Amino acid sequence: MITRIFRVQINPELCEEFEELYRVKSIDAVQGAEGYISVTIGKPTIWAPDEYVMISTWINEVALKEFAGERWNEAHIPAGMEKFIVDCWVHHYEAFDR
Repeated sequence: MITRIFRVQINPELCEEFEELYRVKSIDAVQGAEGYISVTIGKPTIWAPDEYVMISTWINEVALKEFAGERWNEAHIPAGMEKFIVDCWVHHYEAFDR
């Protein structure tokens, strides 16, 4: 199982507009993909006031690559969301065997 953690820093002036789209577009982009297990999105805290997160889990690296494409190890930004982004990061982790 692969966990993908996507973090995004946005322009704080666009926060309200971003949140409306983020809640829908981020989840919709992942939920329809084959091999998707789960997705959770998070909003800022006082420690990272302009940063949001999306954590998705996938059955394996193959499924993740099919979703994210050839550049799977880079951030996958849904169309129309680019204008909000100041910076973003993506990290991947493989689950320990149980």
